[in-house]
Amino acid sequence: MDEAAQLSRRERQIMDVIWKLGQATVAEVLEGLDEAPSYSAVRALLNILKSKGQLDVEQEGARYIYKPTVTAAKASRNALQRIVNTFFAGEPRAAIAALARLPESNLSEKELESISRLIDVAKKEGR
Repeated sequence: MDEAAQLSRRERQIMDVIWKLGQATVAEVLEGLDEAPSYSAVRALLNILKSKGQLDVEQEGARYIYKPTVTAAKASRNALQRIVNTFFAGEPRAAIAALARLPESNLSEKELESISRLIDVAKKEGR
């Protein structure tokens, strides 16, 4: 679902609220947003997310309940894959090297050891 990587900032914020809650009404999304737009703007954005395949909607009485169609983890993987493809010619090594060189990454010894273990696991799995 490549559309996940093409969400606007506000759409992503709405998805973050819904992922956190598991499902949400318009009112619950409004409560979860910083500097929330109007009720009708949130409804419009929820309908856009539904049209993009990011949400399912169920009617419960007078309320509409919005549920994500993909997990936050899957959406993150899809977005990361798009970034790797777009900015690093599809090469994960180049993306990892760029992340490690960022001044703000400031990786601790413990974090470096954790990354090393992940690399060892990937080697054993033949990736």
